[in-house]
Amino acid sequence: MSGNGRKRPHLVADRRTTRPKARKAAPAKRRAAKRPAKRRSWLVRVMRSFLRLVFRLLWGIGWRSAAILAMVLAGATFFFYLQLPPKAFDLVDGRTRGSVTLLDRDGEPFAWRGDMFGGAVTAGTVSEHLKNAVVATEDKRFYRHFGISPRGIAGAIRINLSEGRGPLSGHGGSTITQQVAKLLCLGVAYDPEDWKNEAEYESDCRRTTLWRKIKEVPFALAMEAKYTKDEILSIYLNRAYLGAGARGFEAASQRYFGKSAASVRPAEAAMLAGLLVAPSYYAPTSNMERARNRAAVVLSLMQQQGYLSAQSAAAARENPAGLSDAARAEMGGYFADWVMEEGPDFLTRDTTEDVVIRTTFDPRLQRAAEEAVQKVFDEKVRDESEAQAAVVVMSADGAVRAVVGGRQMRASGLFNRATQAKRQTGSAFKPFVYAAALDLGFRFDSVVVDEPVTLDIPGSGEWSPRNYDGKFRGEMRLTDALAQSINTVAVKVSEAVGRENVRKVATDFGIQTDLASGAALALGTSETTLMQMTGAFAGILNGGSSVKPYGMTSLRLQGEREPLMQIEGGVGERVISTSAARQLTYMMSRVTEAGTGRRAALPDRLTAGKTGTTQAARDAWFVGFTADYVAGVWMGYDDNSPLTGVTGGGLPAEIWRETMIRVHEGLEPRPLPMIDPVAEATPGMRAPRTERRIRRGVEQSILDEVLGAIFGRRN
Repeated sequence: MSGNGRKRPHLVADRRTTRPKARKAAPAKRRAAKRPAKRRSWLVRVMRSFLRLVFRLLWGIGWRSAAILAMVLAGATFFFYLQLPPKAFDLVDGRTRGSVTLLDRDGEPFAWRGDMFGGAVTAGTVSEHLKNAVVATEDKRFYRHFGISPRGIAGAIRINLSEGRGPLSGHGGSTITQQVAKLLCLGVAYDPEDWKNEAEYESDCRRTTLWRKIKEVPFALAMEAKYTKDEILSIYLNRAYLGAGARGFEAASQRYFGKSAASVRPAEAAMLAGLLVAPSYYAPTSNMERARNRAAVVLSLMQQQGYLSAQSAAAARENPAGLSDAARAEMGGYFADWVMEEGPDFLTRDTTEDVVIRTTFDPRLQRAAEEAVQKVFDEKVRDESEAQAAVVVMSADGAVRAVVGGRQMRASGLFNRATQAKRQTGSAFKPFVYAAALDLGFRFDSVVVDEPVTLDIPGSGEWSPRNYDGKFRGEMRLTDALAQSINTVAVKVSEAVGRENVRKVATDFGIQTDLASGAALALGTSETTLMQMTGAFAGILNGGSSVKPYGMTSLRLQGEREPLMQIEGGVGERVISTSAARQLTYMMSRVTEAGTGRRAALPDRLTAGKTGTTQAARDAWFVGFTADYVAGVWMGYDDNSPLTGVTGGGLPAEIWRETMIRVHEGLEPRPLPMIDPVAEATPGMRAPRTERRIRRGVEQSILDEVLGAIFGRRN
C-alpha cells in the first residue's frame, strides 16, 4: 500500500464489532433480570397446586359430609314424620291433668286451679288480631320459612354474645315451629313412672342444650312436611302456657278477659301475645302496668309489619286491655285451696278432667274479712311486725263464706293459717266445758266459788290453776265465770262433769284434733285449727247439733249439666240439748256485753263469743256469732313467738268486730237463739246445792286420779 503513494487511512473500529458487544451486554442484563421472575412463577405454581389439592380434598370431604348429614337429617326427619299423628288436632291438648273452675255462691267464677283449657281453637277461629299478634311477636317469617330460620338463629346468638351470655342462653331464635317442637317435648310423652311429677317433666322439656336444639331441626322439618302452617300455628295457640294456670289462648282469654279468643280486640290480643315471652312475669293479674307496657311493644311490632294501621295501633294504646271483674277481684285464694284439699283428689288436685265446682264462697264477705284485717293491722300494729292473722266466716249450717289464711291475701298455694295451723285455743275452749255441764243438768245461773284449787296430777305432782289477774272472786254464777274467763271455775266444772264428757262434747262439735287428757284440758291446752273452732261454735248457734264446715255445694264435669256430687248442708247429729245450747248462747252473749270480749260488741245487734289467750300470749283468739253468721279470728306468729300486749279480747276481738260490721251491712238485726235470763231465773237456794255438787265432783276427780295411778285405770 505504500508503493502506490496513497495515505494510509486511520484505523477505525468497525461499528459491527462494537454493536454486537453492546447487543451482547443487553441480553446478559435481561437474563439476569428474568431469573427471579422465573423463581416466583415456580412458587406460585406450587402454591396454586397445593391450594387446588386442599380445595379438592375439602370439597371431597365437604360434599360427602354434607351428603351424609343430609341423609341423616332426612332419616331423622322421616323418623319424626312417622311418629307424628296424622291429624294435628290430636296434639292440641297435651295436658296430663285437668282443670278446676271454682264458682261462688251465685255461680260466678272466682278461682281456677290445675291446667285450664278453654277448648280447642284453630288459627282460623281465633281473632285475626290475635293470630297476627302471635306471628308478629314470635316469628315474623313464619309463613315463609321451612321450619327453621338460620338468620334468626344467627341473630339470636349474636345478641346473646353481645349481652355477655352463652350463645344458647337467652334469645333462642326459634321459629314457632321449633317452639311447638319444644312444647311437644320432641315427641316424648309424659310417663308418671319416668318422672317425679309433671312439673319436672316440663322443666326438662324446656331445657335448652345444643343436642336438644339439634334435635329440634328434624322434628320441625317433619311437622312442616306433615302439617300446614295454620295447623302448626293451631297447635301453638292451644298448647302455649300463658300464666295463671291457663294453657292455650282460649283459656287465657277467658281467664283474664272473660271472653272467647275469637272476640279479643287488638289491645287484648297484644297483651295475650306478650305473655309468651314470660307468662308469670307479664301476667296482668300479677302486674297490670307491666303487662300493658309489654302489650304496647307488641302493638308496635304489629304496626311495623303491616298488621295494624298507625291509627288502630294508637287507639289500642289509648284504650289498653283490662281484666274482667272476676279476674280483677282475684280473691278467695285461701278458700279455693281449702276446697281443693277437702274434695276428692281424683276430681280436684289429681283430676284428669275439666271440673266445675260450685261453692259457698261469698265475695262480699271475703272483702269484708280482708278489709277488716288490713284496717286493724294498718292502725294498730307496727309496720315491721311479722304477726299473722286468720279469719273464717260461715253460716250456722257450716257453709263457709270467707277465708283469710294470712296477711298476704292476693295469692294461692300459701300456708293457710285458717285451715292448716294447729294452735292452742286457750280460754276459747271453755264453752265446751260449760256445754257439757249444761247438758248434764247444770244451769246458767248455777253458783260456784272462785277460789284456789289444787289437784294432784299423777306423775306431775300438785297443780293449781290460777286466774289471769291472780285474783279470786268467791261465789259467782256460771254465766259470770264464763264472761270473766275464770280459770279455776272452768277446771272445777270440768272435773265435776268428767273430762271424758268434755272431750266428747268438743269432739262431737267438730274438734277432730287430739285433745289433752289432763285437768288442763279445760283451759285450752289442746291444739286445733281456726276452721274447726269456728265450725264448733256454729254448732252452738244452730241449737246444739254438730256442724261440718263445707265449701263445695256441687261438682260437675265441664260441659255437663248433671252434677257428679252435691252437698246439701253440714248439720249433723245433736250434741247437746236445745235448752243447753240456748243457755250457753246467753252465757256467751255476756262475754261481749260485760266480759272479756267487750271490744267485739256490735252497735246494732246482739253478739255471743269467747276470747282465748294461750300461755305467754303465743296465740290470741276470738270466736263468736250473731243470729246470721259465725266468725273466728286467730292471731299469732308463725314461729310461735309470744305476742306483745295482745290478748284475745284485744286485736282479735277488734278484727272480729270490723269483719262483722261489714258482713252485716244491709241485714236487719235478728235476736240470738237464747234464753230470757229473767224468765229462766231459778228461785230459792239452788245455788249452794250446785256448788256442793261441784265440790263433790272435784273431790271425786281427785280420788279417781289416785285410784287410776294405783290400779292403772284411766279417767
